[in-house]
Amino acid sequence: MPYTNEEGGLLNNFAREPKIYQAEPATEGQKRTYIFLGIAATALVGGLILVAFFVSNAS
Repeated sequence: MPYTNEEGGLLNNFAREPKIYQAEPATEGQKRTYIFLGIAATALVGGLILVAFFVSNAS
């Protein structure tokens, strides 16, 4: 674990902060991928709800 030295010679074992960077905006390809994944997830959840509805009304 990394230690830091203070002015008086005291040792502290506080965590070091990670390097901060600015996020880059999504590219057009990434945006298309996010839209496709959103549609696929919506279709999957909708399909699961339909299956659950039909199975619960089967008897």
